[in-house]
Amino acid sequence: MNTPLAEMFRYNKWANLQLLDACRALSDEDLDATLPGTFGSIRQTLRHIAGGQEDFVFRTHGRQHEGELRPGTSWPGFDRLTEILARASDDLIAIAESLDEDREIDLPFQGKIYRFPASFFLTHALAHGVEHRTQITLMLAQGGLVSPDLDGWAYANAAGYGTEV
Repeated sequence: MNTPLAEMFRYNKWANLQLLDACRALSDEDLDATLPGTFGSIRQTLRHIAGGQEDFVFRTHGRQHEGELRPGTSWPGFDRLTEILARASDDLIAIAESLDEDREIDLPFQGKIYRFPASFFLTHALAHGVEHRTQITLMLAQGGLVSPDLDGWAYANAAGYGTEV
C-alpha cells in the first residue's frame, strides 16, 4: 500500500473541497469573473478541475472522456460538482494507495495508442489541481474576495497532524 502517495491525494481532495465551499457563496457575477492568463471564469475552472479529476481516474484505466464533466458540458451546480469531485478524488486516493509498483497504461487517442506510466496521470492530476486552484484564488483576490487557505499547514491542522508530543 502506497500510503504516502495516497496522502498527497487526500490533501488534493481536501483542497478542492475547501475551494468549492469557499466559492458557494459567490454571486453569479463573481463566479463568471475572469483574469488574463487563467483557464477561464471561476465557474468554468471549478468545473474543469472536477472534470480533470474524473479524466485522470479514467486514464489510469486506459480510458478517457467518459465522465459527467466531459469538455463542453454545462455547469452542474455546486452540489453535483461536489459529489463528482469527491467521488473522483476518492478514486484517485484508492489508485494511489494501490500503486506499489508503476504500471504501463495504453491510452487511445485519435486512432492511435500511446503508452504512459500510471504515475504520470497521478502526477498530472496533482499538478493540474494545484495550477487551477491557484488561478481561482488569484481571481478571488483580484476581485477583493476572501480566498481559502489551501496551504499544507492548513491541511495538517484539518487532518489533526502536528500535535504536541
